[in-house]
Amino acid sequence: MRVNAQSKLAARYGAPDVSPLKPWSDTIDQLLDHRSVRAFTDQQLPDGTIETLIAAAQSASTSSNLQVWSVVAVQNSDRKARLSALAGNQAYIRQAPLFFVWLADLSRVARVAKQQEVELEAVPYLESLLLGTIDAALAAQNAVVALESLGLGSVYIGAIRNDIEGVAKELGLPPQVYPVFGLCVGYPSAERPAQVKPRLPQGAVLHHETYSTAADVDAVAEYDERLGAFYRREGMKASGWSEQVVNRLRSVSNLHGREELVEELKRMGFGLR
Repeated sequence: MRVNAQSKLAARYGAPDVSPLKPWSDTIDQLLDHRSVRAFTDQQLPDGTIETLIAAAQSASTSSNLQVWSVVAVQNSDRKARLSALAGNQAYIRQAPLFFVWLADLSRVARVAKQQEVELEAVPYLESLLLGTIDAALAAQNAVVALESLGLGSVYIGAIRNDIEGVAKELGLPPQVYPVFGLCVGYPSAERPAQVKPRLPQGAVLHHETYSTAADVDAVAEYDERLGAFYRREGMKASGWSEQVVNRLRSVSNLHGREELVEELKRMGFGLR
């Protein structure tokens, strides 16, 4: 395993003494180097970039080949500004040259069925909503891997769900389509470089044969220390992961409107049986 590869592994777990991985490849090297980019240059993307990324996205797995997802590519400055306002006024939505809105899309299969005069009894069930959501997530992550291989950076925007009806109106979404998340895409700024944020130790997420909580306490304590050290190096308020997750989830107000998702989805034509 190359020295550079070991340094990337150490950065991913925030630990210089992490055990080397034995199988290795350039793809794994790139994946371990992933980071969320929140500052972009004003350099425009090369012609054909969107089509290339969507080809990569469409190469992801899709349940039963239903392909119940779509994506809207937004480049218009005014529209990006309006979407930013709907998503907590995050400046990088306006700054990035490209903003993708990834969609769970059951409307396409509904239109196909209507043409054949068939009623789709399974569509109003939660499983169908999950299919679209999972398909969109798999497709988007393929696009992220592809864009990073081209020297681009990105950041997911979950706050696009703060007001899914407002986003649907802005993008002209038909019934049975909802925005799962956004994705800013552009060239990372060298003036505000993004860093690799450490993840939980494998002992916290990897279970062999059956689920076990035996390693939880030690693994989380270890991660609290490593993540706190990362934040201090970045000049941010030092806070362990435990404090972060509790503060984020302890109050419904922290959902910033997403507590209304069920009712919004119903109004947008989704069944949740």
